[in-house]
Formats: sequence, structure tokens, C-alpha cells
Amino acid sequence: MASGRVRRAGRAAALIVIVAAVACGVLLGVWRPWVPAVGDSPVLASEESAAIAPTPLVLPEHPRVLVFGDSWTYGSAASRPTLGYAYVLADLIDGETIVDGVRGSGYLKPGIDGPDFGDRIAALDPELDPDLVIIQGSINDHKLGSVGYRDAVTSAWDALAATYPDTPIVVLGPAPHVLPVGAGTIRIDQDLEALAAARGWWYISPVQDEWITEQNYLDVIDVEVGKRHPSTAGHRYLAEKVAAAFADIEAAPVTEAGGAESTPGQ
Repeated sequence: MASGRVRRAGRAAALIVIVAAVACGVLLGVWRPWVPAVGDSPVLASEESAAIAPTPLVLPEHPRVLVFGDSWTYGSAASRPTLGYAYVLADLIDGETIVDGVRGSGYLKPGIDGPDFGDRIAALDPELDPDLVIIQGSINDHKLGSVGYRDAVTSAWDALAATYPDTPIVVLGPAPHVLPVGAGTIRIDQDLEALAAARGWWYISPVQDEWITEQNYLDVIDVEVGKRHPSTAGHRYLAEKVAAAFADIEAAPVTEAGGAESTPGQ
């Protein structure tokens, strides 16, 4: 009789262990704050544009840089906006940044504090005369689909190039606020890369270069108060990545006519 009770107790204990393990697995599967509620398969860019080799990027010793973008450029979720990546970047490049960030703004989507990218670019001061323009993002269009997107980007970039015709422009693509990277963000990244290549503009892709991974996600992104924007430490990290990307671009060999390669300064 005692032996039977021990076997039944053993089976019961084993069942409890299994149930607890399953519950733990479910809990871990749910508590991944970087995972979006609904995941879609990646959507590829619908068109491919012919690429033009970008011209060398040569900045003066103390560059004056216009950083244009969305809430990430604004400095959202930093302990104060002036600790956002666009502001921190100034010290890292030993220069000055003119920050134009509007929360919620995209090429198609109006922002909280201002209109969409196209209307904002139309309002830029031509007399700023920056040494470089960085146009960042935007992830805010990721739910709006592809219809009209490339046209909106093209129109905005035409206006930007006309406003600062002698200024190099670097496109900083969207950075993921959730992992795995959503299909809409992947599409935007691919569209912007193709459109930048067609103009011979340098393109920096935080998505393709894996700036934000499962290993550093919670160190970079504030998933609570910051509503999936970079924390203060995350903004500094992004500024360091942008500065390093500039250094790589300035040192990158550029293909010249005839297929020869040269580095800036040669």
C-alpha cells in the first residue's frame, strides 16, 4: 500500500514539474518586450533602381550638420531631449548639429508637433548652409503600406536637394523599435536604400547592420516609460554608431570611371 502511494505521489510530482515547465516556457515566450503583437513576413521592395556610385564624403574639421528626422531625432525617451543621439553626435564629430526632429512624423504620416517630411522640408531655411544633411527614418510610415511611399520620398528628397544643392546628404534608415524587425520596417529600409543608391547618396542601415539585437535591445530601447524609444544610454549608443558610420564612409574607397578605386584624399 505504501509503495503504491509513493508511485502515485511520484507521478503527481512529475506532472507538477511538467506543468510548471510549460507555464515557464509560455511566460518566457510572452515576456519578450521587443516582439510586436502581430508579426508579418518581410515584404521586399517592389522596384529596383539603378545604383550610382556615391561621391566621397569629405567634411571640414568642425562640421555643421543638419539632422532631420522623427522622434528619435527629437530625442524622445532620453532624460531630456538634448541628450538625444542627434545632439550627442555634435561632440563625437567635434562639430555642431542643427536638430530638426518631429515626433510621429514620416514621409506619409503627419507628426504630433508638425507635418510630414515633405511639408517640413519645404519650410527649411535655405540660409542654414550646413556642411552635411542627415535625413533619418522614418519608422512612422511602417503601417501605411507601400502605395505612394516612394513618390513621397522622391518628392521630399527632390525638395531637400534643391534647398541645399551643394550639400552632401546621407540617409539614415529606420532603426527597429521591436524585434524581430517588422515587415513594414524592412520594406521602408529597402525602399530608402534603393532610392538613395539611385541618387548616389550614402545610406546607413541600422537594420541591415544589426545595430539593435536581442542581446542589446533592453540596453538601447526603453520599453516602458519610453514607449519603445531609445533610452538616454541608447541615444548615446546610436550617436556612437552614426559617428562610426561617418568615419567608415569618409574612409571608403569610391569606384571611379574606368573601374579604378580611390579613397578620399588620393
